[in-house]
Amino acid sequence: MIKTLLLTATIMVSGTVFSQNLKKVAYKDGTQKLNGLVTSNAGKKLPGVLILPAWKGIDDEAKMAAAELEKQGYIAFIADIYGEGNIPTDNASAGKTAGYYKQNYEAYQKRISLALEELKKSGANPEKIAVIGYCFGGSGALEAARGNMPVVGVVSIHGGLAKDAARINEPLSAKILVEHPADDESVKPEDYMQLVNEMSDGKADWQIITYSNSKHTFTNPVSKDYNPVMAMRAWNHTLLFLKEILK
Repeated sequence: MIKTLLLTATIMVSGTVFSQNLKKVAYKDGTQKLNGLVTSNAGKKLPGVLILPAWKGIDDEAKMAAAELEKQGYIAFIADIYGEGNIPTDNASAGKTAGYYKQNYEAYQKRISLALEELKKSGANPEKIAVIGYCFGGSGALEAARGNMPVVGVVSIHGGLAKDAARINEPLSAKILVEHPADDESVKPEDYMQLVNEMSDGKADWQIITYSNSKHTFTNPVSKDYNPVMAMRAWNHTLLFLKEILK
């Protein structure tokens, strides 16, 4: 128990310190102002990783991921999906706002595409870009693959796996890694199987890793569901995947 608490504290302090080096980037979707964050190595010719945050917008977990990715030699850009003035303040508003983009997936894909352009402007090698996302952002990572965006691969971390049954399964060019908590009550078994069928139909290079004794937000240090052992494994799997496809 003590080791777990110390590990959590270390991760949170490390993430806070390194996240202070993130630079704000203002961009737009029409008249809507968006405020992303980019790592301090912007401008260098490096592989890039777009981070799609969870349902409440840019949070400490996304910032910690960006800081750690910079240490691994990547330019990381955290997307602002909702835009200035639209950041949820509680679970109810987060559910409503995230739900809008899940239903209107083309609008979600557009916001992801705009963030990808900002990542490229920040110096990322356009031939070596990946997308990772947490929770709502994990759903977005899958949308990046479904939209056949110019990325090498995507990582969905405890993301929503469902897709409207009316949408047909299409070819998927991006490599796909899904990191799925075994006890995630927000994912129905049929959604899981639908995704497997979708990726197989799309002839994708895909992999699902399931983490035992883990609920939905198992990677987030501030969540009651945080599982430090499985969170570390998931992060190591993410780094291994990114190294394989980007370096």
